[in-house]
Amino acid sequence: MKTDIKKVVLAYSGGLDTSIILKWLQETYSCEVVTFTADLGQGEELEPARKKAEMLGIKEIFVEDLREEFVRDYVFPMFRANALYEGVYLLGTSIARPLIAKRQIEIARETGADAVCHGATGKGNDQVRFELTYYALNPDIKVVAPWREWDFVSRSDLIEFAEKHQIPVSKDKRGEAPFSVDANLLHSSSEGKVLEDPGASRRLTSISAPSRPRRRPTKATVVTIGFKHGDPISIDGKAMSPATLLTKLNELGCDNGIGRVDLVENRFVGMKSRGVYETPGGTILYAAHRAIESLTLDREAMHLKDSLMPRYAELVYYGFWFAPEREMLQALVDKSQEHVEGEVTLKLYKGNVIVIGRTSPKSLYSSEIVTFEDDAGAYDQKDAEGFIKLNALRLRLLGKLRG
Repeated sequence: MKTDIKKVVLAYSGGLDTSIILKWLQETYSCEVVTFTADLGQGEELEPARKKAEMLGIKEIFVEDLREEFVRDYVFPMFRANALYEGVYLLGTSIARPLIAKRQIEIARETGADAVCHGATGKGNDQVRFELTYYALNPDIKVVAPWREWDFVSRSDLIEFAEKHQIPVSKDKRGEAPFSVDANLLHSSSEGKVLEDPGASRRLTSISAPSRPRRRPTKATVVTIGFKHGDPISIDGKAMSPATLLTKLNELGCDNGIGRVDLVENRFVGMKSRGVYETPGGTILYAAHRAIESLTLDREAMHLKDSLMPRYAELVYYGFWFAPEREMLQALVDKSQEHVEGEVTLKLYKGNVIVIGRTSPKSLYSSEIVTFEDDAGAYDQKDAEGFIKLNALRLRLLGKLRG
């Protein structure tokens, strides 16, 4: 019997796995358990989680709506960087973990808990993301990771344990789940089981905006997104809070079949895995943000920022949100966004996001200089000759050497 933990804060969804973990913690550590359930826009009713925790004898139960904080302080800063992991993945699961873990540490401090617990498996990225955050914010915290500790090896083992301890098991949980789904306001991900064959085509029903059908209308949807300091602030001229705005973009994206990617990625722990990710609102936002940057960012500033993006995306994917190098990169990114403001108009049509216009009071675009017509002396084309010769000097010297 392990007795070195007195009180633990569990990241608790109310589902079968975390309910089993809750009981397992009580049995294995004889400790007090505090549950924390975060509403990140996953589209599930959270009160059943509270009631289930009460049924399992929990006295301190935290159920919190973190949607605005999630989008404002995590999603939007990441989108200022145009972060894409391995050129494809918009990091929907990755960016949620540091917020959940941060709040667990805060609750541990508030309740006097000496440990925290997550339900991530020992094969995935999430265990790393949770624990790197835990240790960054409380170096002395104790961490319990049941999937690395217990002896359960199959779903039938879990169900047997649940039945033994009178933990309700719904009918849909008794069969083998076709795949694992994780959802929040930015995306939904589907991994594992039938998706483990990267060559198999599978039809999925998970979508990022909960319960929204993919109607794919025959008529295009035109939408205008307003930006200030690199963050979206309005849709079609209507100011919205961060979470409200992303929710609306999710609806528009789902209605037009936007944002699904089927990819094979490199996990931080070393293996490759296949995932199907749906990020409808994020896909629209990514295209719009790049469009407003194209108008307002200096060329070298943009190219430097783009060169650093893969590193930024890796840090988010690996779980280093609270690491100094991510914060340093964020400072550079945020500096670049000082004049990134204006409006971008997009056409959404049958899975496509098409930029059709962009305007900004801070635009660096000069129609006088770029015109093919008479520029009234704004640009002297003769200047290009010296520019080309200076840039060609080293190439000419190499050419003579090669003879």
